Amino acid sequence: MGCAVESTVRAREGKSSALTLARFLPGIAVMGRCFVLLVAAFFCDVNAAEFDGVRQLIVATAPSWDAFEGSAQCFERVGGEWKAVGKPWTVLYGKRGLAWGSGVHGQEEKGLRKVENDGRSPAGVFRFGTIYTYDRALPEGSDYPFHTVTAADAWIDDATSPDYNRHVVVDPKNPPPWYAKQRMRLGDFAYRWLVELRHNSDPPVPGNGSAIFLHLRRAPHKPSVGCTVMSEPNLTALIRWLRADAKPHFVLLPRDEYVARWKAWNLPSSEIAKAVLQ
Repeated sequence: MGCAVESTVRAREGKSSALTLARFLPGIAVMGRCFVLLVAAFFCDVNAAEFDGVRQLIVATAPSWDAFEGSAQCFERVGGEWKAVGKPWTVLYGKRGLAWGSGVHGQEEKGLRKVENDGRSPAGVFRFGTIYTYDRALPEGSDYPFHTVTAADAWIDDATSPDYNRHVVVDPKNPPPWYAKQRMRLGDFAYRWLVELRHNSDPPVPGNGSAIFLHLRRAPHKPSVGCTVMSEPNLTALIRWLRADAKPHFVLLPRDEYVARWKAWNLPSSEIAKAVLQ
């Protein structure tokens, strides 16, 4: 008798608990969705806030993800509106095309991701960093932060290093064992100017790609191993145009992806950028 009553009470309590949980589940689900939306909105606002002050933009496009040749064009924002500066010029990418990188935009996208030694250039939107050069000065008329590369400079592409994807300075008279493979002063004409793109930089994720720059091409139709390369007249003109206070950014996308994202990412419209999308 007592056992039967106890069982009945437990059953009623269980039913009551289940009903209470059922009443709260929709609210919990709504709260979960709200949290996800808030987190997404936060990161979107962070990116949007950074991009609000951008007044210089280089837009580079490719016909497809696997293409290694495309075009680039400069844009300036005046009074809140993007305007094209000059005409597009030919650029070359990684020998295997493009893959999503990590910058202001790109890391949140689904699809093929940039990894070390994949022969692809990172797609997305990226801040510019320092210009590294063999020279003691940038081309005449330039006004942008630069660093003259000496025998002491290295860039680490070893994913196991704590300094992966970073510029480091060593004692060239007593260099570390890895120095020979990581040094920047190579006497290679293609690296006379290295315009740093902040891909996988804040912070670097081991294996997600390193040492991404704009630099000189080796031949008119020879792609790179992951950088964006171009002729000397076009690169020097770009360096002269860059201004740090204009917060210059670099955009690299397949053309279809650009058309799909320009509005959400506050880029020049497909109409304004039509010359570089053809």
